[in-house]
Amino acid sequence: MAIEITMPRLSDTMQQGTIVRWAVKEGQKVSSGDAIADIETDKATMELTTFDDGVVASLAVPEGKTVPVGTVIAVLASAGEDVSKAKAGTGAAAPGAKAAASGGGNAPAKASGGGTAVAEPPAAASPAPSGGNGHAPTSRSGERIFVSPLARKIANEGGIDLASIQGTGPSGRIVRKDVEAAMASGGTARGGTALQSGDGSTALENRATRNGGRTTALESGATRMLPPTGSTLAAKVVPLSNMRRTIATRLVQSKTTIPHYQVTVEADMDALMALREQLNDQLSSQGVKLTVNDFLVRACALAMHQHPFVNSRWAEKGNEASVEIIGQVNVGVAIALPEERGGGLVVATLRNADQIGLRQISQQTKALSSKAREKGLTIEEMSDATFTISNLGMFGVDHFTAIINPPNVAILAVGAAIKKPVVKNDQVVAGWVMSMTMSSDHRIVDGAMAAQYLNTVKGYLEKPATLLV
Repeated sequence: MAIEITMPRLSDTMQQGTIVRWAVKEGQKVSSGDAIADIETDKATMELTTFDDGVVASLAVPEGKTVPVGTVIAVLASAGEDVSKAKAGTGAAAPGAKAAASGGGNAPAKASGGGTAVAEPPAAASPAPSGGNGHAPTSRSGERIFVSPLARKIANEGGIDLASIQGTGPSGRIVRKDVEAAMASGGTARGGTALQSGDGSTALENRATRNGGRTTALESGATRMLPPTGSTLAAKVVPLSNMRRTIATRLVQSKTTIPHYQVTVEADMDALMALREQLNDQLSSQGVKLTVNDFLVRACALAMHQHPFVNSRWAEKGNEASVEIIGQVNVGVAIALPEERGGGLVVATLRNADQIGLRQISQQTKALSSKAREKGLTIEEMSDATFTISNLGMFGVDHFTAIINPPNVAILAVGAAIKKPVVKNDQVVAGWVMSMTMSSDHRIVDGAMAAQYLNTVKGYLEKPATLLV
């Protein structure tokens, strides 16, 4: 009997999901536990796995399309079943059908009158992501070309023929770097001709990549090219992703319901930079490399013990309001997702950050960041933060302000530790300085309290040996 896989409910607030990419193709065998797709929810992009063994008979929803929870997105042919018959029997929705799941299960939607609600029909189909003709791209032999949405977009803009590219992604999928490599080497344009510029040379769109906070050229070694004189940007409307829509809603809610204000301090980072270098030299053989952010997370967590109101939330019940001081210190670290995973921002939670050392903070942060960018975090890994740190120092930013992440009452915006002239002992010398700006909820944290908290954090950073015990 065919196994219908429906769009799962991966969070309590999820009403619909988007297929970011399929990790399988029709006719491919899968086993229980195999990742079959990346699903974008209202909170994150998460990996979808199957609970069943079988052969993929149909991928009912194309990449890039958003459908309601409960909609059939794929069909598996079970052992011994004819794949073509399983595909022909694909339904439009399947209340109670078996669903793939990642993290949590597919909780059925509740109808207003009780019982299980039939999933709403999918919204009107938008044009399928394509090579520009409104259909899924195919090779010259008529076979479907598997390509990520971002790679397809770049190929369309650059006029690259996807059929001429050999994919290096999962199952031979064409990914962004494949298209950029083709453009760098003078790939084939749609129609079979090589891409050339007006002077006959190979055209290249040099898309810079970020590496450790430094902007580097692509592996081709090409240098950044200026846009042609008189060129204009292409006007277009970009639909919001589920995550971007949720971010927009929550941040508007935060700015309109929480009275924000900012306090900034600068910390002398000379001692910390020297200690960090010494520790990294000693721990390099163990694969440990501490970042400034690791020290910052520990300093912020320890400072909560002197200033517990910064680790609290505003509570309202009817006409009564109160402040709830939270016993656990869970520091959230903001992580920017790459365009290949739909972009956006997630906050990974380091639980009980005041109870763990620098090495554990470093390991957990790296693991969560890597998982967020490659597979997607679970709801558990993104929930219960009591304070958030947003660090743009790796992008060369030295100062900015951030919007509070509800229900937190504060967020710390951190710039780069930079070397600049400072006054020490009445002498102007070069020194490492880092700017920190905390946005606070004025209903709970007043100016003096914010200043005291930041000065405690500053004290830990300027005497970093205290962070080792």
